[in-house]
Amino acid sequence: MTNPTDPVAAARTRDFNRDIQSIAETADRAAFARLYEHFAPRVTSYLTRLGAPANVAEELVQETMLSVWRKAASFDPSRAGASTWIFTIARNLRIDYLRRDRAPADLLPDPSEEPDEAPTTEIAMITAQRDDRLRAAMNALSREQAEIVRLVYFQDRPHSEISRILGLPLGTVKSRVRLALGRLRTLLEDLK
Repeated sequence: MTNPTDPVAAARTRDFNRDIQSIAETADRAAFARLYEHFAPRVTSYLTRLGAPANVAEELVQETMLSVWRKAASFDPSRAGASTWIFTIARNLRIDYLRRDRAPADLLPDPSEEPDEAPTTEIAMITAQRDDRLRAAMNALSREQAEIVRLVYFQDRPHSEISRILGLPLGTVKSRVRLALGRLRTLLEDLK
């Protein structure tokens, strides 16, 4: 880490920051060459110390410096110096590389990818009965309440959009939802 009171290090940081800004503004190849000459060996060493094989480290250095060229416009010297910014790019690319390189066997199985067990006959029957009860309860609602419930819970629309679709004030939409849910709760209270 550089000493913040070291005037030589501070001047070098300002130069690197200017080089990145110059790349962003004018695609300055000389500025990029200076950055590459200084940072490529240091980033290679950094990645090697982190355990990257030499060929991988070299590939990641190339990707890092290419990102510096492409993303120079996003560099903000008020948030970080050139060195911090470049090494952060290298670290992130290394993490991405490690994620890509993992063998599928190394990854934990995703429970959402597991097939659902087939429901037993009893569960299927109970589910069908509940569905029938819900349909009957929905039919017992007024046309306006049933429409609101369908829009909110079956089409997952926000209240403001329903207000616009039906041409109703937002307060009316919310009242109808509340009244419809109260009515459904009464009709279906034995299903708890």
